[in-house]
Amino acid sequence: MEHIELFFKSIFIDNMVFATFLGMCSYLAVSKKVTTAVGLGAAVIFVLAVTVPINWLLDQYILRDGALVWLGEEYASYDLGFLSFILFIATIATMVQLVEIVVEKFSPSLYNSLGIFLPLIAVNCAILGGSLFMQSREIPTLGLALNYGISSGIGWFLAILAIAAIREKIRYSNVPAPLRGLGITFIITGLMAIGFMSFGGMLTGGDEETPSLDGNPENLGIQTEQIQNENTEIEKTVEVSTLTKQ
Repeated sequence: MEHIELFFKSIFIDNMVFATFLGMCSYLAVSKKVTTAVGLGAAVIFVLAVTVPINWLLDQYILRDGALVWLGEEYASYDLGFLSFILFIATIATMVQLVEIVVEKFSPSLYNSLGIFLPLIAVNCAILGGSLFMQSREIPTLGLALNYGISSGIGWFLAILAIAAIREKIRYSNVPAPLRGLGITFIITGLMAIGFMSFGGMLTGGDEETPSLDGNPENLGIQTEQIQNENTEIEKTVEVSTLTKQ
């Protein structure tokens, strides 16, 4: 259940583009064609799926305060958290270089259409944001870290795919001249962000937990006292209201 909740939450509720507006440079520049958007989106999914679990391991066994205890008790007091950005970006750059080599080898046309934005995935704030969010939210297991990497990548993929499809169709629409290009794209992005905000109710439903008595007289006494206090406050309010009217 925890994996399912994290999966859907990362895609729809905490979407990298529509919730935190990360990776907007590539999102705006490479979303003119669906085919190009699909290629870049797949690359982002791969990079996030690989780098987030690797960076989770680095955070757990190297970067956190006391993480080096596995080397010996004398290293338990070391805190290498200040190296987080350096190690995370190094991991991301390595994976992006691998993706660039593979895309250039097997799909030269996609490599040419992506241009400079393929190597720029290394400094894409959405990629680094995935690892930093994983660290700040203290994701407890490697499996959940892998889940978060894949699902956040899918969320970014859906965002760029949606805007690319809309931008292809909007070419045939009569858009006012001042809004053509990035203007109408920003407006559509804002409207889609508002739409994605509605998914926030997916995980907030359900009945609130009510305290049970469990047959404990102490709990019964506490609840009775609370009811009496509430009744006293109501009586005082009624008295004040009566005096005010008089």
